Amino acid sequence: MKKVFFIACSLVASLVSAETVVDISGVGAEKFTVSIQVANSVYSKCLAKNLEISGLFLVKPSGSIKVSGAPGSITATGRGKSITSAESFSDDKSARMAARRFSNAMCEAFGNQKGFALDKILFLNRGKFSGNGNVRPSEMCLSYPDGYDVRQVTSDARMSIYQRWLDDESVIYISDVRGAPQVWEINTRTGNRKKKWSLKGSPNGLAVSPDGTKIAAILSFQGNPELYVITGDKFVRLTKTPLASEGQPTWSPDGTKIAYVSNEARRPQIYVADIATRQKRRLTSRGRENIDPDWGSDGRIAYITKRGGAQVAVMNPAEGDSSAELVTDEGGWEHPSWSRDARHLTVNKSGAIFIVDTLKDGDKPRRVFSASGNFISPVWQR
Repeated sequence: MKKVFFIACSLVASLVSAETVVDISGVGAEKFTVSIQVANSVYSKCLAKNLEISGLFLVKPSGSIKVSGAPGSITATGRGKSITSAESFSDDKSARMAARRFSNAMCEAFGNQKGFALDKILFLNRGKFSGNGNVRPSEMCLSYPDGYDVRQVTSDARMSIYQRWLDDESVIYISDVRGAPQVWEINTRTGNRKKKWSLKGSPNGLAVSPDGTKIAAILSFQGNPELYVITGDKFVRLTKTPLASEGQPTWSPDGTKIAYVSNEARRPQIYVADIATRQKRRLTSRGRENIDPDWGSDGRIAYITKRGGAQVAVMNPAEGDSSAELVTDEGGWEHPSWSRDARHLTVNKSGAIFIVDTLKDGDKPRRVFSASGNFISPVWQR
């Protein structure tokens, strides 16, 4: 295995130019300018894309941070700091992996922000309606945020839904690959698969706990769809709404609460349930409906709100949607999922996957890749 060395050292503070931060017209976010002169075009292109996706950097021919060198010795210098990678690479794929690692190192060293260049995005490629009116099966796929090295994970020609990361390599999802829908675990690197949890009734939502030991699932084996927590073969019911349906669960970072969607107030709204007390609280009321919640590592919930067209919003659950900030324009946005940096989201719209910067006046949504397909339900590894 090739070793990577990042060496950080302080430079004389007086050498830092006042031009290290620039204001990008039309964007409003301050960024560090970077020039890249590395003797490998694949590496340079991938590094530039990842740096700009991070929202911290703007790549220019002449930047205040200079990246230079060749495989085995690449250095970024500026803003009173210097980091070096001693990583070598022999082909295009390994060059891109090295560039992603260096991008993450630059985000932490220069921007004090966690990089997400190596955090894969899991999504579904869902077939269009067939001639008999049924939807063709959806297969799970992976992409890096830069849009390179996209690959398909499953080839079952069966249902694959509600995919969630279990750890850095493994994913759980619901599939009827062996008959009735069950929760499967698949290693995204090897393709090895095993049944993880058995379900009762028809599933309508899935989320894995932060420690990976439990799942929240929406099941209807006792009537209408309700929220359950499953530990091994033990099912604990958290909701009881005989005239409504629940869906789309997501865990709080500390594993003590679950946010979910319910239509008990006629229109879909987001609620939160305390697992220990089974007490629930409504979080949203603005707009026609509020759906697709994802609870981020910093405690905020991203979701889709329909106030006109569908928009991505972010709120503090302690305050509800009175604290909501809209982070996209109106459109057909769906399924937001937080990144590791608690700043960016991956979202789908019109069959394409996008990255959204949630900072006020941050970058406009960026399409991850362009390809033929109907790509939906992105879930970011974090």
